Amino acid sequence: MVYQSINPFDEKTLKTFELVSDAQLESTLAIAEECYAAWRSTSFAHRAKIVSRAAAILRERIDEFARLATMEMGKLIAEARGEVLLSADIHDYYAKNAESFLAPERLSPTSGEAEIVSTPIGVLFGVQPWNFPYYQLARFAAPNLMAGNVITVKHSGCVPQCAIAYESLWLEAGAPAGVYSNLIVSHEQVIHVIDDPRIKGVALTGSSDAGKSVASRAGQNLKKSTMELGGSDAFIVLEDADLDKAVTWAVWAKMNNMGQCCIAAKRLIVVEEIADRFLEKFQKAMAALVPGDPMDESTTLGPLSTESALLQLLAQVAEAVADGATVVMGGSRIDRPGYFMQPTILTNIQPNNAAFRKEFFGPVALFFRVKNEEEAVQLANDSDFGLGGSIFTKDVARGKRLANRIDTGMVFINHPTWTSAELPFGGIKNSGYGRELSKMGIQEFVNKKLIRTTSIDESV
Repeated sequence: MVYQSINPFDEKTLKTFELVSDAQLESTLAIAEECYAAWRSTSFAHRAKIVSRAAAILRERIDEFARLATMEMGKLIAEARGEVLLSADIHDYYAKNAESFLAPERLSPTSGEAEIVSTPIGVLFGVQPWNFPYYQLARFAAPNLMAGNVITVKHSGCVPQCAIAYESLWLEAGAPAGVYSNLIVSHEQVIHVIDDPRIKGVALTGSSDAGKSVASRAGQNLKKSTMELGGSDAFIVLEDADLDKAVTWAVWAKMNNMGQCCIAAKRLIVVEEIADRFLEKFQKAMAALVPGDPMDESTTLGPLSTESALLQLLAQVAEAVADGATVVMGGSRIDRPGYFMQPTILTNIQPNNAAFRKEFFGPVALFFRVKNEEEAVQLANDSDFGLGGSIFTKDVARGKRLANRIDTGMVFINHPTWTSAELPFGGIKNSGYGRELSKMGIQEFVNKKLIRTTSIDESV
C-alpha cells in the first residue's frame, strides 16, 4: 500500500509516498508522548502565539496551500482559497478564545468551595478525510493543541501532500517537534495506533462504516472518541419561499466541493405547489455549470477526487434507476480526461429504492415532492442520517418551529448548512456523535476535574 497524489483533472500521478515502518511509527509516538509532557504545562499565551502564527502563514501563502488542494483532490481554486482562509479563521478563533472557554467553573456547594477545571488528556489520534484537506485538520488540531493536547493524524491516502504541508505549517509556526505529527500508515497500523496506550482519544471524520470500525476499536480500549460521519441532508423549500433565491442556494448547497461534502444538500424536498417551477429552474442552473480545469477561475464544474469515487457514484445512480428512479438530467461520466461526472438529478425515488437510504457523495441531487410542511418534516426525518438540513421560508417563526422537529445536529433557515469557527458542528444517528468547533468543540478531549475544598472537621 502506498499514498498516491494523483491530479483528478488529468489523471497524472504527481507523487507517491511509502508507508512508514513500524519502527518509524513507534518513534513518532514516543516523541509525541515526550512532547506532551512539556506541552501540557505551557501557558495559553504561549500556545496561542504558535496557533496564531500558523493562521498567519496560511493567509500569507494562501495560493500555495490552495493550489496543492486543487491539484490533489480537484477542488475549484476559489473554493480551495476559501478553505485555507476558513482554516486560518479556526486557528485564530481558538488562539483568542481557548483560555476563556476552559476557564475554571465555580460551583456552589452547601459548604466549602468547589470548582471544575479543564485539563488536557494526552496524545490524540485523528483519522481525517480528503474532501477538505486543511479544514478537517484545523478543526481537530487548533482546539486540542490550545487545550494542551498533542495531535497525531492519519490523513487520507489521496491528499498526502496537503497532509505534509499542514504538518510543516506547525513546525514553521514554532511548535516543537511532536506537537503535531502526520502519520502515513496502513489500515493495520491505524488499529495499532488506536490500541497504543499512549493514545488517549480518537476522532474520525468519514463514512459511517469507517466510524463503526474506528469507534468500536476505541471502545474496546475504553478511549473517548468523536465521530463526524456521513449525511443525507434535507433541503426543504416551502411554498412561501423566495423561489429564485432558494434555487440559487440549492445549486450552491448541492455543488459546493462538487457535492463531496457531508453537509451537502443531498435531498431536495419541495412542496408540491412550487415543485415544478423549482425543478425547472434548478435543472437549468445545473445544466449551466461548465466543466474544466479547476485551476481556471472560469470553471464551475470540477472533477471528483478519485476515479474510485466517480465509479462508486455512477454505480449508485445505475442501482437507483434499476430500482425505479427517474433520471431528470445527467447520470453519466463526462467524455473527457479526468474524473468528471455530469450534474445529475434523480426523481421518483420510493422508500423501497436503495437510493432512498444511501448517501450520494458527489453531484447527484435526489428530488422529492411533498404535499405540505408536515410531509416535508416526515420525509426529512425518514433517514438513517442526522447531520444537517435547511428550511427555506419567508416566515422565520414557521422555519424555527419546523427546525425544532427535524432530527439532526444542525438546521439552518434560509441558508444551506455550513460551517464557521463559532458554530458547533456534528450530528446524531448514523452521522455520529460529539461536536467540533465553537466552545463545544474544545471540551471534547479535556478532563473535567472536580476540585473540592472543605473543612477537615466537616462531617460526611
